[in-house]
Amino acid sequence: MKSKRNSQYQEQINWLFQQFPSYQKIGSKAYKPTLENIQAITERIDSPEKHLKFVHVAGSNGKGSTCSMLASILTEAGYKVGLFTSPHIKDFTERIRINGECIPQENVVAFIKKIKQEDFCFAPSFFEVTFAMALNHFKEKKCDICIIETGLGGRLDATNIVSPILSAITNISLEHTAILGDTLEKIAIEKAGIIKENVPVALGRMSEDLLQQFSTIAEGRNASVHLTSIKEHPFELPLLGEYQQDNFQLVLNCLKQLHKLNFLVSGEAIQQGLNKLSTNTGFLGRLQVIEKNPLLIFDVSHNEAGISATLKTVGNINKGQLHIIFGSSNDKDVAQSLQALPKVAKIYFTEFSNERSCSLSHFRKEIEQLNLKDVAFFDKAVNALNAAKSSAKEKDSILVMGSFFLVGELM
Repeated sequence: MKSKRNSQYQEQINWLFQQFPSYQKIGSKAYKPTLENIQAITERIDSPEKHLKFVHVAGSNGKGSTCSMLASILTEAGYKVGLFTSPHIKDFTERIRINGECIPQENVVAFIKKIKQEDFCFAPSFFEVTFAMALNHFKEKKCDICIIETGLGGRLDATNIVSPILSAITNISLEHTAILGDTLEKIAIEKAGIIKENVPVALGRMSEDLLQQFSTIAEGRNASVHLTSIKEHPFELPLLGEYQQDNFQLVLNCLKQLHKLNFLVSGEAIQQGLNKLSTNTGFLGRLQVIEKNPLLIFDVSHNEAGISATLKTVGNINKGQLHIIFGSSNDKDVAQSLQALPKVAKIYFTEFSNERSCSLSHFRKEIEQLNLKDVAFFDKAVNALNAAKSSAKEKDSILVMGSFFLVGELM
């Protein structure tokens, strides 16, 4: 019976990926700049977004970390917590969780079958169907609160149909410029789209200019603004990186605002939520130590800001030669990301199996102007990892980075 369920699940998931455009597979061509489609879909399933409470999180980096920490802590505080994040690393069900439990495969099968029976006058995107599935699951299981990570941008992202009790914006950097705009100010306008009338918004650390821009937009919507400041705290954060400390400070800010809304969390629940982060949320691949001697670290940073922050952290703990296995999606700003790579590291450029993988020929073209002294190229990620392991000495560090897809392939 189990194998039959698994085969049905795989059949429906294959259909979902094939039938609908997916940003995870084809990139920006899957982007649907409208909320009309997702509204039409949820109307067919009794508009579950109208029956739930949400924290809605946008930003360029740190959305997944912030959402996962917040969900794990609220879980440890005794609430039933829905968590919607993307992309998945290994299996589709990772995107939709309640208190750490992935949505059952049979629920995925049943929902896709229902959608296939509906007669829409448009072709819903992969992300729209997936988010509708999450909302339906959270409503059926009567979640107390749902933590929602935006997919792309904010203003026209499918997740923006929710009416949150709290909005949060992590930070802003140049990303998806062909869709969101080619300046930080333009991108900020898209992210600020999640700020709702009379709904408080917590802002992460960012430049004064961007804080002022968000504050002005929030003021126009009568939304109270709550800035995140760096304060000492008694909690032990089991994540490497200064930027994760910044994310956690934003989480503490969010918890303070949720307290005013009667979501009460003790200090013990905060620490337990951090300790059980992976169990409660499936949080993986963020400066995650896989092996020691040599140190093997997986990280999903995929733009210049995130890559620079990761390299700074690894640089502080690395005691020997740094080996970097690097892959990227072809719709990212590859040239900008490569600028962040250290000249003294040994770099193993690789492709991964997803069709969005940046090609080796493109890497070779982009690094012509860079003074990278020690590089190698591999058409398979596992070969790049094996080569690094063979070359690395005990005190060296191996860092796998540049893409969710690369990390997922090697997990």
